[in-house]
Amino acid sequence: MCDMNCIRWGARNLTREEVLGKRVIEVGSYDVNGSLRYIVELLEPAAYIGVDVVKGPGVDRVCSAENLVQEFGKESFDVVLSTCTLEHIRDWKEAISNMKNICKANGIILIIVPSHWPFHEYPHDFWRYGKEDIRNIFSDCDILVLDEDPQPPSLVYGKIRKPNGFAERELSGYLLYSVIVDKRIGEMDERVLHDFTFRRLSFKDKIRNIVSRKTRTIFSKS
Repeated sequence: MCDMNCIRWGARNLTREEVLGKRVIEVGSYDVNGSLRYIVELLEPAAYIGVDVVKGPGVDRVCSAENLVQEFGKESFDVVLSTCTLEHIRDWKEAISNMKNICKANGIILIIVPSHWPFHEYPHDFWRYGKEDIRNIFSDCDILVLDEDPQPPSLVYGKIRKPNGFAERELSGYLLYSVIVDKRIGEMDERVLHDFTFRRLSFKDKIRNIVSRKTRTIFSKS
């Protein structure tokens, strides 16, 4: 997923030199409301592969973020993109580890994640990332750009370079904010997905989506 702010930021922060003739992968590429793909392909990569957990527009290969190394091998891409996807992945630590490891040394990881954002299921919604989270999670890499929208609802934008001699940071003890339980936790326990709070958030999100669709239909007919 990618709105116009994502597209504008990506266009400003990816250069032709970084993409031309290079292998690019987009993690979470199902095109719901826009994609960086159209911007990146203008920079003439050697290959652009979109992966997601289901088939759909923008998806070239069905693969979970937690299995990227198994599917493609280590250091197989020069550029790794992920826009508004990691909040939906329950095991975010394994997903980010795979993203780091499929990136070549001196390659670019471009990541966009929600910081202050309403609950939204596609099909689930688990996490929120602040600027300091990205700084800490990618402390084993070189952070080239780190931005955040000034007002909520806000996204955090990171351009990161994987260094030579990369030594992956251990994240097993890292606590990340869960939008479901409204606090920082280390892991998403299965029981959380069946408690009242999660079911209430899920129900409200479904109602909001139904109202939004009906409103769009009404205006499209007027």
